[in-house]
Amino acid sequence: MLLLAHRGYHAGFPENTMAAFAAAVALGVDGIETDVRLSGDGKPVIVHDRVTPQMRAVAELTHREIERDAAHPVPLLAEAIEAFPGVLWDIEIKTPEAVAATLPVLKRHRGNCRLFVSSFRHDVVRDVALQVDVDCGLLLAHRPLDAEAIVAGCAAYPQIRSVVWDYGIVDAAALQAVEQAGWRNYVYGAVTPAEHRHCMALGLAGLITDYPLHVLKR
Repeated sequence: MLLLAHRGYHAGFPENTMAAFAAAVALGVDGIETDVRLSGDGKPVIVHDRVTPQMRAVAELTHREIERDAAHPVPLLAEAIEAFPGVLWDIEIKTPEAVAATLPVLKRHRGNCRLFVSSFRHDVVRDVALQVDVDCGLLLAHRPLDAEAIVAGCAAYPQIRSVVWDYGIVDAAALQAVEQAGWRNYVYGAVTPAEHRHCMALGLAGLITDYPLHVLKR
């Protein structure tokens, strides 16, 4: 099971910063999950929330304005990947508007590092899969009635071959349906040590967590 640090390891640093990414790498995780949005000046910025701490829309601000609102440096996607090329990067694209700025970065780096693209916007995942040969996954925060139908609906997109589940809705039947289709299961959102132990027993391809020490200390 791969262990991915959710937005880096941010116990002592702001999330989604170079310091948080460096801390995750120092811990020895296999990968880092991060988030990409489009700034008002057209840059793929690593920001999770759609508004800054000053309650201004990220999409309406320049990169430098976002940094001023955040009160710390905000990396661009390429800067983060290039600084830490030895880990798997799970890049969650937050909006359709961010796709065009993200694609050149994916194309430039897919041959020299491990990349995985995910999104709650499944149309975004499809659009990426159509334009660049990179592993892709569908983020799910709900338990679908028919997991097999979701897999079948992606038959035309061979790059899409993973589901990234919210821990709160994972069950054995859904995981099994995905595995039987030849896809991989990832989970995010485990919090307690017991939840991490549960994930480790599920046969997952990967666990995305804010608490990597729950696994690394075992």
